[in-house]
Amino acid sequence: MDGPVLTQATNDSCSLSVSSNSHPLSRPNARTGFHAAGVAIRGRARLSMQRSTAALLGLGFLAALIGAILVFHDSPKPKPAAKPTPSATASAPPAASASAAVASADAGAADDDGGALPFTEGFETFPDGGKVPELPSSAPQEVSFGVVQFAYQGSQFADKDSRSKEQARVKAEEALELAKHDFAAAVSKGDRGSTSDAGRIPRGVLEPPVEYVLFMLDKHAVAPTPIDTPRGYWIVRRND
Repeated sequence: MDGPVLTQATNDSCSLSVSSNSHPLSRPNARTGFHAAGVAIRGRARLSMQRSTAALLGLGFLAALIGAILVFHDSPKPKPAAKPTPSATASAPPAASASAAVASADAGAADDDGGALPFTEGFETFPDGGKVPELPSSAPQEVSFGVVQFAYQGSQFADKDSRSKEQARVKAEEALELAKHDFAAAVSKGDRGSTSDAGRIPRGVLEPPVEYVLFMLDKHAVAPTPIDTPRGYWIVRRND
């Protein structure tokens, strides 16, 4: 009787052992594994989304940078202002200077009656009546000059109480020697309109005798005699 009882007990023990392995208490381990897998998947998805967002932001910045470069490159560049040509710069002043010189080298020297109008009658020839020759081609086209002026009664822009023509000639001859050595000092002894620099003047503006004498002078030379002009006696000096 003792033998069969042990056999049954052993079988029961094995049955209990097998049953315990399939007991519902072992299921939490499976759920824990699933939960961990889900967390890992969500983590990967979140990381992938962050990388995608960073890539999109980088592409957007790059596109904006390229657009700015294109806009700057296509924008019109301001053109530099055109510089005046030397010929235009040099040709403008002479006309104004010539006008001032012909108007007795002093526009404010008119008398109360408005002064006489410019005239050249009686000044087409040299004082002895000789014809004024044409200027040679070697003569300059324009010159700058200085003038010491001595007005007399009847000359253009002369005051009513001006000296006589003979007195003006004498004063001009007296100042001539000084002008040859110190032209500025001679200018200080002349009448209104006297100046060391009357500006530049082209051909065809002054009376023929005055123009011929002035344009035939060497640079920095003074005419050897006073010249009778519609504005009075002139001592002229060519500056250049």
